[in-house]
Amino acid sequence: MKAEPTLSGRIDAATPPGRDRAVDGLRALAILGVVLGHWLVTALVADSGSVRVTSPLKAVPELAPISWVFQTLALFFLVGGMTAAKSYASATGYGPWIRARMVRLTRPVVPVLVVWCAAAGGMLVAGAELETVTALVRLVVSPLWFLLVFAVLTAATPLAVRLHPVWPLAVVALVDLLRYGLAAPDWLGWVNLAAGWLVPYTLGAAWTRGRLGATLGGVGAAGTRGGVGVAEGGGGLRSRSAGWGLLVAGGVSAAALVVWGGYPASMVGVPGATISNLNPPTLAAVAFGLAQCGAALLAHGPLTRALRRPAAWAAVALANLSAMTVFLWHQTAMIAVTALGLAAAGPLPGLHTAPVESGWVVARVAWLPVFAAALLVCVAAFRSAELRRA
Repeated sequence: MKAEPTLSGRIDAATPPGRDRAVDGLRALAILGVVLGHWLVTALVADSGSVRVTSPLKAVPELAPISWVFQTLALFFLVGGMTAAKSYASATGYGPWIRARMVRLTRPVVPVLVVWCAAAGGMLVAGAELETVTALVRLVVSPLWFLLVFAVLTAATPLAVRLHPVWPLAVVALVDLLRYGLAAPDWLGWVNLAAGWLVPYTLGAAWTRGRLGATLGGVGAAGTRGGVGVAEGGGGLRSRSAGWGLLVAGGVSAAALVVWGGYPASMVGVPGATISNLNPPTLAAVAFGLAQCGAALLAHGPLTRALRRPAAWAAVALANLSAMTVFLWHQTAMIAVTALGLAAAGPLPGLHTAPVESGWVVARVAWLPVFAAALLVCVAAFRSAELRRA
């Protein structure tokens, strides 16, 4: 009698042969980085009946390297540019294509907004301080800026596939020069919210079209027959050359801008800081994103080989099926654990205490499995909004 195939075996067998598993692996790594990053650098401190949001990066700036590990937004936009360019190339028309993309992007947001409108109203009726409710709602809603920017860049895909990354990079450099060198108004920095993330997005589009080497210059075309390029050939000499170029140039530039250019060491926002590398993105953040894109190029081949294993691929495939749900609900999971812990046992180390020393991070790490369990509950409850087809 033939043995029943395992879940991982069934997922592996159901995967189309031509699917680029490494791209899904990069997306899963980006999701993991964002979730762990938020959980590690966001502290909900209970003070005199109210809750305030702060960060260990504020009190212990030596922890800034943590943000270099977990700030993975450039990977999102790199993969987003790749998948959007590929799907648009095979679309029958812009209208149906963009409608389908927007529905898939925005539909999972509705349950979050409904739940938190009800939760905010309930907390206020129960007597919670407005400051506390505002802080919690902002914590949940603030990541939605990513979806807004992603939607704008997705809508602009027909233009983005023709745009050289050097142009949005030049815009970011010019805006920073005007803001920090010539005392231009701070609102000008929000131009970088689109321009900054357009850099990895256009790199992703070039990667899908097999033009990344030519786009970067001096590397050569990456192959053209049948659209085969770096994304499909992953691991060839040209992709490695482009990857090392981006990794070294981006990493050295980001470090130089921090050390000698006066940019913050943290690659995420720090409460109370005069300058944030992320809100809006600075030239240092974009340079760091280029390094991430280079690392992604170098990782493509090893990831492709690793994800041939059914168990590894099943984990990545399942994560991608709920990627939006995980992104939208991970802050809610942390807040739920924090609230339940406070109600059940009072202030707990690493959960409600102020992050004034590096030991707080050690205590916070112990809470990560609890946050993950709460997130799994949220995913089980709300992933249907993501899985429904347009």
